[in-house]
Amino acid sequence: MQIRKYEKNDIEEMRKIWNEVVDEGAAFPQENQLTAEEAEIFFREQTYCGVAEEAGELYGMYILHPNNVGRCGHIANASYAVASGKRGKGVGKKLVSDCIVRAKQCGFGILQFNAVVKSNVAAIELYKKLGFTQLGVIPKGFRNKKGIYEDIIPHYIEL
Repeated sequence: MQIRKYEKNDIEEMRKIWNEVVDEGAAFPQENQLTAEEAEIFFREQTYCGVAEEAGELYGMYILHPNNVGRCGHIANASYAVASGKRGKGVGKKLVSDCIVRAKQCGFGILQFNAVVKSNVAAIELYKKLGFTQLGVIPKGFRNKKGIYEDIIPHYIEL
């Protein structure tokens, strides 16, 4: 499996993977799926988008962009999406590891995740293994698809 920069012909599959995570309602803050037109704009506007590909099939993707502006513009933020049928195979680890390298190459000094949902145990374990630091807990900071509020645990790593 390789991680590479997305290409225009990847957008439809990226949109499907992204929308699958949005529809699950357990990790991303977005509630609405991206249309084809919105996806093209959304992915193009990111600082960087990477995709995990094997034998011509996309397994997952990530977006990387500034977390804020001005005096906090050195802090990056990222989101990761792995196709449901490809989870548990190390795709997330490869995506996050690549993102760490790309964020540094893009001039960021810190990579921060604002809203890691407490029930997303696999992500929390992965971030710990990769050297991220937990920043505390925001009680009931995320409303899942069922309308239940869950805690979020921000994470960061210096690049």
